[in-house]
Amino acid sequence: MSELLERAQRLLDAAKGSEEIEIYLSSGIDTEVQAYQGAIEKLSSASSSGIGIRVMVDGPAGARVGTAWAGSLDESAIDDTLREARDNARFATEDEFVTFASPDGVAAASLQLSDASVLTTPLEEKIAMAIELERMVRDGDARIRQVDSANYSDYVAEAAIVSSKGISASYARSGAYLSVEAIATDGKSDQTGWGLSAARAPRELNIDEAANDAISRATRMLGAVKPASMRCTAVFDPRTAATLLAIIGSALSGEAVVYGRSFFANRVGEEVASPLWTLVDDPTDARHFAASAYDGEGLACRRNVLIESGQLKGFVYDTVSARRAGTTSTGSAVRGGIGGSPSAGCRALQLLPGDIDQAELLRRVGDGIYVESVTGVHSGVNPISGDFSVGITGLMIRGGELAEPVREITVASTLQRMLLDVRYVGSDVEWLPGSAAGQSLAIDGIAVSGS
Repeated sequence: MSELLERAQRLLDAAKGSEEIEIYLSSGIDTEVQAYQGAIEKLSSASSSGIGIRVMVDGPAGARVGTAWAGSLDESAIDDTLREARDNARFATEDEFVTFASPDGVAAASLQLSDASVLTTPLEEKIAMAIELERMVRDGDARIRQVDSANYSDYVAEAAIVSSKGISASYARSGAYLSVEAIATDGKSDQTGWGLSAARAPRELNIDEAANDAISRATRMLGAVKPASMRCTAVFDPRTAATLLAIIGSALSGEAVVYGRSFFANRVGEEVASPLWTLVDDPTDARHFAASAYDGEGLACRRNVLIESGQLKGFVYDTVSARRAGTTSTGSAVRGGIGGSPSAGCRALQLLPGDIDQAELLRRVGDGIYVESVTGVHSGVNPISGDFSVGITGLMIRGGELAEPVREITVASTLQRMLLDVRYVGSDVEWLPGSAAGQSLAIDGIAVSGS
C-alpha cells in the first residue's frame, strides 16, 4: 500500500454519524525546460500535492454532497477542507440519484504506468535534450528561419481515493515529452510545423523523430494556396483523427446522453458508422498515455466497446449518470484533479486498426485532401447536433500521393454522416497524449469551402 493511500485511509476516521466521506489525495513532480537559440530560456521543476473531499448526507428527497479542496496536505489545511465540505453539503441540492461509488467486484488490471527514471535522470540530460532538439530543427533545413518552443517536459503523479463506501484505490503515472514548433519561410510567406515525441520515460524519447516531424510539417506547407471549393474524400492524419475521436467520445458519455446532449441518444443497437468502425475505450491498455487501473471514483477501469463494426453498443458511465440511466457504472469516471467532481467520460479511446498503412491508404483514395491540422474545433463542432465545420491546413492528394499544400479552407459535414462515410481506416496507430490514440482515416463526401 502506498503512503498516500495509507494516509487517505486514516482520514476516513473523521466521518461523523451517518455521513459518507470520500477522500481524494494527489501528489506529483513535474519538470519543464524550454530552449531558444542554443540556451535555456525557461526552466522549472515543481512538486505539488493536494486533497479533495466530498461529504454526502441523506435528505428526504435524496442525498446532498458538499465538495471542497486544498492545494496542501498540511493537517490544518485538511481540517479546514473537511469543515468546508461539510458546510457546503448543508446548502447543496438534494438529488435522488447522487451517491458515491461502491466496490463492484471488478478486479483492477495490473499496469506499470510509472517509470522511476523520470526522477533519476539528471536535470543536465533533460536540458541537453531540449537544446539539441532546438539545434537539430534550426540546422535541419535552410528554410527554417526560427524555432519556437523547443521543450522537454516530464511528470510523475500519484493519486489515492478512499471512501466510507469501501473504495480504496491508488495509482501512479509518469510521462516525458519533447515538443517543438518550427517556422519555415520561402521568402514570400511563413509556415509553421509542430513535432512531438512522447514516452513514459526520458530514455524512450526520440529527438530525431520530433525534429524531423516539425521540419517536414513546416516546409511542406510553403507555397500553400486556397483551393477551389469541392466535395471530396478527406484523409485525416493520425493527430487530427485523434481530435475527431475525442469529439465523438464526448458524445458517448452517459452523462451527455441522459441530459440529451448527444446525437447518439436513444440509438443503441443502430448502425451509426461504417462497418470498418470499431471504437473502444480501454484504459487497461498500457500503450495509451491515459491508461489507468482505476477511474476517478476508485472503481477498476475496464475495456468498454462503444461502437462495434458500425453498431452502437453503449456508453460510458460513472456512478451517478449510470443511476440516472438505470444501469451500472462502466468504471469510466473522470475528474479534473482535486477540485473536480467525478463525471462520465472516455479516457483512452482507440479505433480498431485497419490493415493498410498511410501510403497504401492514399494510393487507394487517389484524389482528395489530406488534413494535417484543424482549427476552430470548439466553436465549429457541436456534439449535440453533430454539425461539423472547422478550418484546416493540409495538402491535396493527387494520383495517390501528397501534392501541393493548401490553406484557408473550411471542411464541413455532420459527425453522423462522417461516421457512415468512413472509407478506410489505417494501421498507422499513434499513441498520443490526450483521451484518444489516432491513425489515418479516409472519409468520403466532405464539403471543402475554398475560393
